[in-house]
Amino acid sequence: MAVPKKIFFTRGFGVHKDRLASFELALRKAGIEKCNLVYVSSIFPPNCKQLSVEEGLQLLQAGEITYVVMAKNETNEPKRVISAAIGLALPKDTQEYGYLSEHHAYGETAEQTGEYAEDLAATMLATTFGIEFDINQAWQEREQIYMASGKIFRTTHICQSAQGEKSGLWTTVIAAAVFIM
Repeated sequence: MAVPKKIFFTRGFGVHKDRLASFELALRKAGIEKCNLVYVSSIFPPNCKQLSVEEGLQLLQAGEITYVVMAKNETNEPKRVISAAIGLALPKDTQEYGYLSEHHAYGETAEQTGEYAEDLAATMLATTFGIEFDINQAWQEREQIYMASGKIFRTTHICQSAQGEKSGLWTTVIAAAVFIM
């Protein structure tokens, strides 16, 4: 079995009268429209190297099967706020796997959606290490517990938000973690 060796994070948005074309434009903004995307679940592989968007896009070929963890949201309601985010939580030991999470929301700011996705990833990773915490605590409080455990190295997120186009055109937002084999 092939395990991805590299990953990059990207995001985009699109606006069009057709729903599918709006999604295509979001993929173009993200730079991944030329790939055949296969959605996968939420594991960040051990020893996987993070690349910049620019580095990652250079490694993709038109038509290739490309594995992604993707969050997507869309609306044709004027001025409706939408967002999509990917959260990441990495263990201190790079031989261990980490977690990616996807979250999409209506009416949340990019910061809220991004932090929620980051919280999801960190919580999933924390449970694999048996880190005890109160799920009812605020993210910032739990984040301190996770980091103090010495087992979680870093958490972050990427988010795209937009407001529904004022005349009712389709607006789509995406955030993606793109694996390079």
